[in-house]
Amino acid sequence: MKKGHVVKVLKARFITHDVKSFVVEKPLGYDFSPGQATEVAINSPQWKNETRPFTFTNLKESNYLEFMIKIYKERKGVTNELGRINAGDELILHDVFGTINYKGPGVFIAAGSGITPFISIFRELYKNNQIHGNRLIYVNKTSEDVIMGNELHKMLKNNFINVYTRENVVGFLGRRIDRNFLIENIVDFNQNFYVCGPADFVKTVTQNLLDLGAIADAIVIEN
Repeated sequence: MKKGHVVKVLKARFITHDVKSFVVEKPLGYDFSPGQATEVAINSPQWKNETRPFTFTNLKESNYLEFMIKIYKERKGVTNELGRINAGDELILHDVFGTINYKGPGVFIAAGSGITPFISIFRELYKNNQIHGNRLIYVNKTSEDVIMGNELHKMLKNNFINVYTRENVVGFLGRRIDRNFLIENIVDFNQNFYVCGPADFVKTVTQNLLDLGAIADAIVIEN
């Protein structure tokens, strides 16, 4: 496997019960666009060839890089091992590749850790006073699973819609993102849509959007 950039972990902390934020060194000349990702590995003999794709969540001009990674302890794999990584440990970063590319204002639809490509995009738009006209529909099992909820609300205000599939909370929607939900919550289907989450979620939401009149070229998904 091609040699990557070895970087030191500067900070590591859990931001939800199963999502951990990693702030790491930024290699000289290493650049990305909001929504992009890279392959990450742990710099140890056992794990250095086990790469997984993760999205950058920091601002583009930051002098560090940040990832928000869901830790699956039950799988005993890379993310479980990342759950044990702390400041001072090392990761290996590879080349940047394109995932979610911002094409203009629209509706962002995310499930769980599928929010991560959108965080860097929203932070960049908010910093540049360009977030107006964007909406976020964010679905999680429960309120405890929401990643960066306070910051997202600060940036998007009333254009941030929380949806919980396994919890009915007063003031929040307790249901799934199905065809009827989209009809009730989206007035105009002739706009940009950004969809990210588990494969089945992305497939179902994308098909429903197309059925309701969305233009295929205006639907941006991970690729």
